[in-house]
Amino acid sequence: MLKIFLVEDEFIVREGIKNKIDWKAHGYDFCGEASDGELAFPMIQKLKPDIVITDIKMPFMDGLTLSKLIKKEFPWIEIIILTGHEKFEYAKEAIKLGVAEYLSKPISGNELLTEVDALAVKIEEKRKEREIQEKYKSEMQENFFKERNELFEYLVTGSMSLPELLEITDRLSLDLSSLYFNIVLLEVQSHKHTNNEYSNHMIDIENQLKDMEDEEHLLIFDRNLEGKAFLFKADTPEELERVQNECIKKVMDMLDGQEDIRYFGGIGEPVNRLRELPQSFEKAGRAFAHRYFVEGNHIIDSTNQEQGLHVEKEDFNISNVDTKQIDRSKIKEFLKLGAREEVVYFVEEFFVGMNTNFMESNIFRQYITMDVYFCVVDFVAGIQMPREEIEPLDVTSGVLQSSRSAIGYVVRIIEQALELRDKAASNRYGNVVEEIMNYIEQNFASEELSLNQVASHVNFSPNHLSMVFSQQTGQTFIKYLTDFRMNKAKELLRCSNKRSSVIAQEVGYKDPHYFSYLFKKTQNITPTQYREGKTAEEDE
Repeated sequence: MLKIFLVEDEFIVREGIKNKIDWKAHGYDFCGEASDGELAFPMIQKLKPDIVITDIKMPFMDGLTLSKLIKKEFPWIEIIILTGHEKFEYAKEAIKLGVAEYLSKPISGNELLTEVDALAVKIEEKRKEREIQEKYKSEMQENFFKERNELFEYLVTGSMSLPELLEITDRLSLDLSSLYFNIVLLEVQSHKHTNNEYSNHMIDIENQLKDMEDEEHLLIFDRNLEGKAFLFKADTPEELERVQNECIKKVMDMLDGQEDIRYFGGIGEPVNRLRELPQSFEKAGRAFAHRYFVEGNHIIDSTNQEQGLHVEKEDFNISNVDTKQIDRSKIKEFLKLGAREEVVYFVEEFFVGMNTNFMESNIFRQYITMDVYFCVVDFVAGIQMPREEIEPLDVTSGVLQSSRSAIGYVVRIIEQALELRDKAASNRYGNVVEEIMNYIEQNFASEELSLNQVASHVNFSPNHLSMVFSQQTGQTFIKYLTDFRMNKAKELLRCSNKRSSVIAQEVGYKDPHYFSYLFKKTQNITPTQYREGKTAEEDE
């Protein structure tokens, strides 16, 4: 029921409009009245009517001034001005303000009701249009988050200029106008679920982390299998440290004590320019790679780690080698879960963790390099990929002549193994994507079909599924689904005489208005025009 509010300084006129029209019987709620604009505005702020009927000449605050205030704060409220003045300037100003109707006094109740009814139709049309736009915006959130996460990659790789970055942030309505920045990388894993498995517990944790986002000081980006990236921003180093510490404490308080959860974080180095974010990310990455070498839950600050990154030279002594730290399981874990951009950090940490300059020993250098090689080829064979793709260890090639060349070789073969792993995963995911496409073909007519529903069907988390689907197909899940439905709709429009509203339901849209809106949005032509054989170019 639409709400009506009346502003009129003449008591007799006000009472006549209020009482001579049976507002409720005609489907309206007469929610309030006032004798001038000054009294009316705070009441309008509280009641938020759909239509305001106001006189133009009143004491304290006239109708035009009131209309200006209403349109500034509540642009969706429609205004009808009643006036006994015929001055063109008044009408001109009213039109400029966006007033819906400018009516002359005296006016009968039936005449006013006719104008209100016509305006009510427009209001309902606009409301429906807003609802449709909100639904479209909601459905396309997957596209928004994909572009948002791509922005993070641009920020930390330095692959875009500042003007290009600001253009993207403006499009995404993100504010990066701060003086200091820092990055924290965070990974949360469940012992009870694999990375692929759909876990309500993990989704709940993701939602809690998302709720921590504060656009003034913190933006959170999804790095898919690599966890989350927190981008802190502030105007002073002290403020940056404060908001960062408060957020990290919240994360630890939330996750500590949950037996099935393991988390690990790496804190970068504060910088005071956007273009220096790659430095902060590199430091956070080094700290983050440390997760393969420690047990339990930790969030490590890279600035407190620097002293442990270099080892004093000493004469090699076999008794100095801690055999517990020559741990193949660390390499195996990294081969399973590590990212290619982390390889250098991992290898560095692996060697430093042994707390000896063993690589200066020719014998030990050969032993550890061969051990890593066999570990890598075993892993590659285990995922059914050709071991020949791994650079062979040729002791006559000079690879083992120095610690630098040996470490470089280890880095290369691990990178090669991860590339083969990702290729194998891509092949496996191809089967999953094929299953998803078949599922869409069988269920596209259901309006309930969504990313969450399909993720549950294939036993993936929604975020992981979105990433996999985009990587495999080059488009988001929602775009694929929408294109599929639109193609089915075009087929029905051209090959049947069914009404557009019926076709809408058959392709998964119960609301025919939303279907028409989406068709026009994606095809640049209305369903009716498409059925008539017109093209988008002709429509233009």
